[in-house]
Amino acid sequence: MRKSTAAVAAAAAVAGLVTAAAPAGATGCTPEIRSLDALPSGPAGDGGTVYGFGRGDLAVGTSRGLPVYWKGSAVHAVPLPDGWTNGAVTSVGDSGLMVGTLRRGFDGAAAFSYRPGDAAVRLLTGTAHDVSAAVNEGGRMATSENGVGREWAGGRVVRELPLPADALPNSRVSVSAVNKRGDILGHVSGESYDPVTDETAFRGSPVVWPAGGYPPYALEVWNQGDPTFDVIATGIDNRGRVVGHEWQHWRELSHHRPATWKRPYDALPAEPGRLAGEAELALAGISPGTGAVVGRAVSYEEGWPKSSQPAYWPGTGPVLALPGGSGPRRGAAQAVTDDDRVGGTVLDEHGLGTPTVWTCASKQAYRPQN
Repeated sequence: MRKSTAAVAAAAAVAGLVTAAAPAGATGCTPEIRSLDALPSGPAGDGGTVYGFGRGDLAVGTSRGLPVYWKGSAVHAVPLPDGWTNGAVTSVGDSGLMVGTLRRGFDGAAAFSYRPGDAAVRLLTGTAHDVSAAVNEGGRMATSENGVGREWAGGRVVRELPLPADALPNSRVSVSAVNKRGDILGHVSGESYDPVTDETAFRGSPVVWPAGGYPPYALEVWNQGDPTFDVIATGIDNRGRVVGHEWQHWRELSHHRPATWKRPYDALPAEPGRLAGEAELALAGISPGTGAVVGRAVSYEEGWPKSSQPAYWPGTGPVLALPGGSGPRRGAAQAVTDDDRVGGTVLDEHGLGTPTVWTCASKQAYRPQN
């Protein structure tokens, strides 16, 4: 049974509400906060998070630490191969082809693909220390395995993703998204030790591998070469716009600085503002065509998050909040569609999540007064 709350009333109760302009795809939709079902048990207590949307009412993510998908609000577990204990579905195409990652123990991981109704997953990598996987709406996939990136088409590997010209030797590749055109978004990082100077050089940046096999673009970042910083790109839209954030976690310092890039990728990232009342902002996804961006606004105290709020940015103007839980840690948004749905999680007072879909999200988004 679908569980939902009327989000218009909930959002209107927030003092100082200012809504965003609705995308064209949101016309005629009904604003709701839909709480999706969670698995009854699993290796984790968390109810789950929505990480992506397919056609119709298909959504994908994780619940109780296991890879799942939802049809409407009903949750379905992805069958785990023998020996694998947890994982997540990270993205899904229009045909229902989904990809994700599995884990067992502390150092065993594999990427997989799956279609609803199949008896088993297809492993796309061997057992590795680190893996990643993404798929676009047309079913074109990208994976990484122990730092080696690969592009897939028609169910087979068609190329290994090359390093950018300025990458350090033995740099490692991971992937995060593929847009409709087939541009692959990921990350390259490496380090190089010079025994003569006894110095270690560090270099890392988001990378776009254009469709068609053209040379990759290494995106400009702040604080290049400082090993306490990293810049993670999380989403790419159909025009090549990229979103992500600079991340720092060093002793008692924790920091998320939002970042956006646009073609031809020849400048430092632009920086959206922050959500009123929160010090940091991590961007997690961008809609394919409308330019809406979602993520998590957060503030830290001595390196620990003291508050967290699902964030929505229309692409211009102020960053807005989405209704979440009642405590200071309210949740996070992970994915957004052109028809104005947002997927993520809403947290309870114990910090445990409920997989959530906001419909007509732009009509629910508001600007906190503080």
